[in-house]
This record gives sequence, C-alpha cells and structure tokens, in this order.
Amino acid sequence: MRQKYLLGKNIWILMVLLFLYFPILLLAVYSFTDSTMIGSIRSFSIENYKVLFMTSELRDMIVGTVLLALFVAVISTILGTLGAIGFFYSKKRTRRPFEFMNQIPVVNADVVTGFSVCVLLIVFFGMDKSSFLPLIVGLVTLSVPFVYLSIVPRLKQMDPELYEAALDLGYTPGGALIKIVIPQLLSGIAAGFMMSITLTLDDYFISTYTKPATFDTISTYVVNATKGAQTDIKTALWALSTVIFLCVAVSVILMNFPKKKGGI
Repeated sequence: MRQKYLLGKNIWILMVLLFLYFPILLLAVYSFTDSTMIGSIRSFSIENYKVLFMTSELRDMIVGTVLLALFVAVISTILGTLGAIGFFYSKKRTRRPFEFMNQIPVVNADVVTGFSVCVLLIVFFGMDKSSFLPLIVGLVTLSVPFVYLSIVPRLKQMDPELYEAALDLGYTPGGALIKIVIPQLLSGIAAGFMMSITLTLDDYFISTYTKPATFDTISTYVVNATKGAQTDIKTALWALSTVIFLCVAVSVILMNFPKKKGGI
C-alpha cells in the first residue's frame, strides 16, 4: 500500500513538473532548428542564437534590461531588507499596518499598479518618462514587498536575543546589525535579490506605462514583436527564452549548492 502511495505521489509530481516545464523545453528544442513556427521540426540550426547575439537591436535591448534589473534589484533589496528588519523589531501596533500595506502590491493586479504609478508620478508629479525615474520607481514599488516577504521568515527563525546579546557585548547598533543580523539573513536577501531581477525581467504593465518611448524591456519587446516583427526576430526570441531559463536554473542551483554541501 505504501509503495502504491509513493508511486502515485511520484507520478503526480512528475505530471506537475511536466506541465510547468514542457512549454519551455519545447521552445528550447525549436530554438535549435530552422523552423519558423511551432509544429514543424526541420533541420538542426543555431541561426536563432546568431540572430539573438549579433543583432544590435536585440543585443541592446537585452543589455539594457539586464542593467535595469540589476539596478532595481539592488535598490529593492536594500529597501526591503531595512524595512523588514525595522518593522520586525517594531512594536506590534506599529508593525501590523505596514505589513498590511506591504501585501497590497503583492496581491494587486500589475495593470492596476502600473496605471497607478503612471498617474501618480507622470500625471500628478509631472515626471519626465525619458528620465527613467518613473520606470525605476514603479519596478522598485513592485519588487520591495517581495524582498520583504523573503526576509521576514529568516528573521522569525533567528534567535531574537542575538541582537540584544551583541549590544551587551559592546557592539554599536550599526555594528550588531552588520556583523550579527545581516549574516543570518543572507539566504533571504539573496532570494529577494533574485526575485527582484525576475520581476523586472517579467513585468510588462508597469514597464509599458512608465518606460521611455525609445526604450524596451524584454517583456515589452516580446509583446511588440508578436505584432509584426520579422520572422527571424520572432524565432530568435525562442533562443532568448532558452537562455533566460538556463540562467535562472544555474542561479538556483548555485544558490542551493552551499546548503547541500553544508548538510543543511
């Protein structure tokens, strides 16, 4: 009976994984062919990767998006980390309203968040979209709550007396924060950082409402490319999806490798 249960459990997990990753794997297979549409496999080819890395338009779009994602991730990680630590050590009466407000961007639809940021920054405050500031503020607004949620569980797992003990041993509040608290939160900080990068690469609505007219992120470029771009550009995006998936997979493996090595 137990063996049947384990077999059924493994089959169910395999079906879920297949459902999640089959479309990505399908694009990866077609990215190494000269097919122009899904459904007709032709001969092996790396032309899509040549177009992806040798076309200046695609290359500039990818580099610009990656730099934007890194910049937004750094700001979001700093703000989310400080916010999580500050609210965690605050009184419950002060912490609860901020926790409630932090959940709003998480459960709110991206289109509502993007339109709200656009109205607030561009219409109300009169910011110029060509300055990239509305785009950065919008993406940081989206990312910070997820960084916060990545760090709070680590704070709850940490011994609450470590900080007080460090102060008793002569550390300044800043020194105790850097030497004692932050090292305990590194896994959560790394997870929040990666989440911020992923959200920036994936977001469409906030980017399309706040980005400069001459700038495209990967998400906005892909959506526009499906409306009439050249065939070689469309198929090169299959290669781009494969590269992004491999980068994310390698990053996840590297982040978890030290844990397995240490026996955690």
